[in-house]
Amino acid sequence: MLPLITRTELLSRMEAGTVVVVDTMPVAYFEKEHLPEARNIPGFPYEQAAEFTDQLAPTVLPDKTAAIVVYCANTPCRNSEFVGRRLIELGYKNVRKYREGIEDWVAGGLPTGSSS
Repeated sequence: MLPLITRTELLSRMEAGTVVVVDTMPVAYFEKEHLPEARNIPGFPYEQAAEFTDQLAPTVLPDKTAAIVVYCANTPCRNSEFVGRRLIELGYKNVRKYREGIEDWVAGGLPTGSSS
């Protein structure tokens, strides 16, 4: 399992500009709602997560030393685990997971963005 980050710590890191946030939901979900400034690497369908990560990571995450946080919908969602593990396999050095995902973010009354 990936190292975890809490909502409070993630918010603090986002406000400081010291983390790159990666939404691992399918594109349609990402476009509808995501954490502010999040980038998208879909982790679903699961069997395509590695392929999507291989294709998109060089453009979406050009700095392999950056602090990266992956997330998906909620705790049971596995997208972020698949994408995060693949990022580590590709040589990314600092990858953590916001396990509770966007559902927890919204429940905490925090803002989201959309692509529409």
